[in-house]
Amino acid sequence: MDVILALLSIAGAITIGAVSPGPSFVLVVRTAIARSRRDGLAAALGMGVGGVTFATLALFGLHAVLAQASGAGIALRLLGAAYLLYLAVMLWRGADTPLQMSPAAPPGGAGAARAFSLALATQLSNPKAMIVYGSVFAALLPPRVPLWADAALLTAIFAIEAGWYTMVALAFSADRPRAAYGRAKRWLDRAAGLVMGALGTRLVIETLRAG
Repeated sequence: MDVILALLSIAGAITIGAVSPGPSFVLVVRTAIARSRRDGLAAALGMGVGGVTFATLALFGLHAVLAQASGAGIALRLLGAAYLLYLAVMLWRGADTPLQMSPAAPPGGAGAARAFSLALATQLSNPKAMIVYGSVFAALLPPRVPLWADAALLTAIFAIEAGWYTMVALAFSADRPRAAYGRAKRWLDRAAGLVMGALGTRLVIETLRAG
């Protein structure tokens, strides 16, 4: 019973974290609106895989490396920040590109595989998520749990992450949100770029201060 209660508590904590807006949310929304529902769903799948990856690494204790000011932790944080800044530049530069919505040919030739990869990379570029997973596990997971509990935990995390972003993709790939985005693409893309840039810059500053 204690193990089941712990799993439910962890699932609740991870759900709260998943629905909090961040770079992953921005990416899935933009993918669903600017590309296609299929690409949005592929991005949601990428977020789910990223969540499971973080959870697996947290179970193995890698979050401790990121939590301390070691050379490896600093390097991983700076790499994540660099990727967020790269996304910010790409969003800003592409803001003036006209939106072309074609079900047969997604914009820029990007398909579901690319949307999945980009979402996975965006999810994994946030090392703070690893620390969150590790902290939640350390606080709520009993020292010894059966193998079935580990499997159930990873399955639940995938369902939470992928499920939430699937709902986001379905909501924002509807006709009205896409039409509204088409009218305001330039400013929305630049706003998204600023958000990504701000998150990347903040991660750099926090990392340098901690180091």
